[in-house]
Amino acid sequence: MTAERTVPPFGGPGGRPAERGSLPVSVIHPRGVADGLRPPAGRRAARRRATGLSLLAADAAAALTAAPALPHPLLTAPLLLAVLCLNARAGLYRPAAAPAVLDELPAVCARIAVSWCVLASLISALSPAHVLSARTLLTGCALQSAASWAGRGAVHWHRRRTLARHPAAALVVGPAATAQQVAAAFLRHPGCGLRPVGVLSDGRAGGEGLPVLSTEEEAQRAVIQNNVRALLIAGPAGEHDRLLRKLAETGCVLWEVDAGVPTHDRYAGTAYGEAGHTPRGRLPRERIAGFCCRRLEVGRRPDSPAKRALDVLVAGILLLLAGPVLLVCAIVLRVSDGPEVVFRQERVGRDGRPFTLLKFRTHRPADPHEAATRWSVAGERNMSRFCRFLRRTSLDELPQLWNVFRGDMTLVGPRPERPYFVAVFSRTYPGYAARHRMRTGLTGLAQIHGLRGDTSIEDRARFDNAYIDDWSLWQDVCILLRTAAALVRPTGS
Repeated sequence: MTAERTVPPFGGPGGRPAERGSLPVSVIHPRGVADGLRPPAGRRAARRRATGLSLLAADAAAALTAAPALPHPLLTAPLLLAVLCLNARAGLYRPAAAPAVLDELPAVCARIAVSWCVLASLISALSPAHVLSARTLLTGCALQSAASWAGRGAVHWHRRRTLARHPAAALVVGPAATAQQVAAAFLRHPGCGLRPVGVLSDGRAGGEGLPVLSTEEEAQRAVIQNNVRALLIAGPAGEHDRLLRKLAETGCVLWEVDAGVPTHDRYAGTAYGEAGHTPRGRLPRERIAGFCCRRLEVGRRPDSPAKRALDVLVAGILLLLAGPVLLVCAIVLRVSDGPEVVFRQERVGRDGRPFTLLKFRTHRPADPHEAATRWSVAGERNMSRFCRFLRRTSLDELPQLWNVFRGDMTLVGPRPERPYFVAVFSRTYPGYAARHRMRTGLTGLAQIHGLRGDTSIEDRARFDNAYIDDWSLWQDVCILLRTAAALVRPTGS
């Protein structure tokens, strides 16, 4: 439902129209590729999975190495399971772009120590006669840590050699001047495993440097010809957001590169805000070619089975408990305001798909155009006292529990908006369209921060995207609890 641009005809590298029959952009030929035409398939993803499996195997072998320190060989199984679960939870099986065993050694050793302590506690509780001594604990932890360090070191050494010999082709996205600087820095450090082959920018820029691509056709041709595996986002993507998402879905890895923001200014507030970035301290960052980079998981959706199960459970219980309230509200509305108690309106949901939202009717628009384009009716004078009560207490939103139960919406997520305003806000506010990466919700992070009714759309988009980026099931529970507390002191919308 968002506005889409029309891709203009592409021209040559200098902005001039390309001659008929010639390629519109000169690209660097991929190293080691014979045919030169190969889409970004799953080889690099398979390579990352193989590295993750190798790290897991190294940790498993390390646990077996420490088995002689245990009083019984069967105790190796719970020790192994505990270590692998803790390491997986910490993301230690997702290989870094520039792997270094010393960087992850403290985290690995800490989880080994925790696993041994938990195992010792269980043994002392279940079988006091076989309690582990302090010497056994220290010996087991030391043996397993040393074996894990050696195994992980070998895996990372092999991966660094592979990255240096066969770097992945990459496109740099952002303003042409900044992107060229970032590309030059990556080319000066081939050991980072990424080799820029072009720049994707809205505007043309002459001079030296890599070819500048400005249209979707040029970018797709460059991706295929150079077997591009990564996208380095060094600034605003401009009109290429949809293309980046499409390339990410085909297997390209997206990296956000902090170009031009000094490390000491990153949390100072002013300089970081002026650079157009939002600090996300919870998300892991890596150093690649001297830049602070963060991997973007565009395909990640916070619509896990656990979230859906929470929606069905809570919405189902609330529908049963609120049944009498719904019935009373419907009867009073029918008597006081006439027929058509339930108001149905088209809203935009996940991925821009429309759905029918249900509410109690508290206002009767003059015509369909007013219903689709009028922003707020909070100050409507013709509204009855009972309708004002419904809006002030948010009871008019209760029928949306059925939308949640059906799967049109979720309990916690960005609030849905009408197609007309989605199109307007998507053109006006950067990041607004990105809110539709997940199902729209009854409440959200923006709403518990007071962003309801006639409030800042820019702030709403920022809070909604922050919620999606940092999503967790516990965050959903916290937002639901804070929403319940806010209903005690309703302000209306």
